[in-house]
Amino acid sequence: MSTMNLLEVHDLRVSFRTDRKNTFEAVKGISFSLPLDATVALVGESGSGKSVSSLAVMGLLPAETTIIHPGSSIRFEGRELLDLPIAERRRLCGKDIAMIFQEPMSSLNPVFTVGFQIGEVLRLHLGMDKRQARARTLELLEEVGIPDPAQKIDAYPSQMSGGQQQRVMIAMAIACEPKLLIADEPTTALDVTIQKQIMDLIAALQRRRRMAVLFITHDLGLVGEIADRVIVMRHGEVREEGAAAQVLGDPRDAYTRALLHCRPPLDARPVRLPVIDDYLSGRAQPGDTLPQRARGYAPGDEDILVVKGLAKSFYVREGLFGKREFQAVKDVSFTLPRGKTLGVVGESGSGKTTVGLTLLRLHRATGGSALFDGRDLVAMSDAEFQAYKRRIQIVFQNPYASLNPRFTVGQILLEPMRIHRIGANDAERTDHARHLLQRVGLPVQAFDRYPHEFSGGQRQRIAIARCLTMKPEILVCDESVSALDVSVQAQVLNLLQDLQDEYRMSYIFISHDLSVVKYISDRVMVMHHGSVVEMADADELYRNPQHPYTQQLLAAIPGSEP
Repeated sequence: MSTMNLLEVHDLRVSFRTDRKNTFEAVKGISFSLPLDATVALVGESGSGKSVSSLAVMGLLPAETTIIHPGSSIRFEGRELLDLPIAERRRLCGKDIAMIFQEPMSSLNPVFTVGFQIGEVLRLHLGMDKRQARARTLELLEEVGIPDPAQKIDAYPSQMSGGQQQRVMIAMAIACEPKLLIADEPTTALDVTIQKQIMDLIAALQRRRRMAVLFITHDLGLVGEIADRVIVMRHGEVREEGAAAQVLGDPRDAYTRALLHCRPPLDARPVRLPVIDDYLSGRAQPGDTLPQRARGYAPGDEDILVVKGLAKSFYVREGLFGKREFQAVKDVSFTLPRGKTLGVVGESGSGKTTVGLTLLRLHRATGGSALFDGRDLVAMSDAEFQAYKRRIQIVFQNPYASLNPRFTVGQILLEPMRIHRIGANDAERTDHARHLLQRVGLPVQAFDRYPHEFSGGQRQRIAIARCLTMKPEILVCDESVSALDVSVQAQVLNLLQDLQDEYRMSYIFISHDLSVVKYISDRVMVMHHGSVVEMADADELYRNPQHPYTQQLLAAIPGSEP
């Protein structure tokens, strides 16, 4: 091993058994090294093999279904990890190599306090007693920027925000002062400001503790702010490797160039976003002058939805008989014209999702009105609202959670048509469902398959097709592209735009991704602590933000100048 490299991976090949006879090769002979005190970014789409590679380093791949092929080598400080006994590998990976996972809520135990979980690491690997572990846990919580650590140490994960949960995961990972920190998509589902805080925190810890960091992401826009070197993967192979400035500034591989240009640009709004295949096939080239789409509300627009003073409070029990009011949405007003898109942005807890759910009456409003074609959605009875359910629909962030895993795609699409008596009979409904699958870019064969057989982007297309079965006039998109790879995200955004052009649908597009919001929105509404702090046409708001909070959000976009 080179004396300058902490980790060296050589010719790593990993396959998984799909059944008794067949295997799938997820990683196909990749090699890379991680120098001491450096940050290396492993970049690629879902299925590229980047997370599998990191789990192979940690020894966390399921032994019963995983094949690591002969000739594969993972050396840490000169020791071959693949040859170590399991107990010794666990000790090493708990102390000298640590990992931050993508979803903290599924990685933290919900029935133990965060203090207990961090303390457990210290007691297990460093032999501390309870008093020592608690004192050190307080120091760690303070180091990762948890507010009021003396109180938060006894909090449960569910009592903390997503950003705070991720900070707890980082505290747990650095507790034993590891030499290598692996961060697997640690900011994917976080707001842009929290994302920036987490990125800054990892960079500061890396410098202060002189750790090596392996940072895994599908977003090339992020890595320029943290990485020294970048490795680009696709289909289990390394496509390009080099210094971050070179790979991001002058990429040599067509796939790397495609990844860089799939994200919606802040300074342009093409009619159609190019996708990976457009660049790889030569249909598009970086630097192409693309037709642009005009955005903004116009004086003659016909308003389909007029919201005035919308409010929503939740009540928390306090003491034996008391209750405390929490105002999630405060006096929100806006208009939505037919065939236009209102973007809603803000951090977690700003009230943006609550606005969408309240309009759909999944929450009961505590004040205000929402006039849909002149009828107040807030005031009407449940029986009256039944006729409006098919006219206003929602696409949720996580399609796997919103699709019934026991239903085929066909059953998922037919059910709402039967409930709302759309179509004369099942044969007509089936024809319509198959047409919609083709409309959202899925093969007709998908009709008889189950949700788990599809990728995340395909599942989101199924969720959109389900909404379209009812021919809605308003579609609420709640973080519906936030967790998707940049190329899949571009495909879904193109689909939403095509549907709007064809059916004149109106969108309320809720997202924390400000690049995406600018691309698809005619007007943008900025929310903070339940209130609207700024609202303007998309181009004007991004060009000249007035409110300090809006300025803070825009400054946090990866690659932007503060």
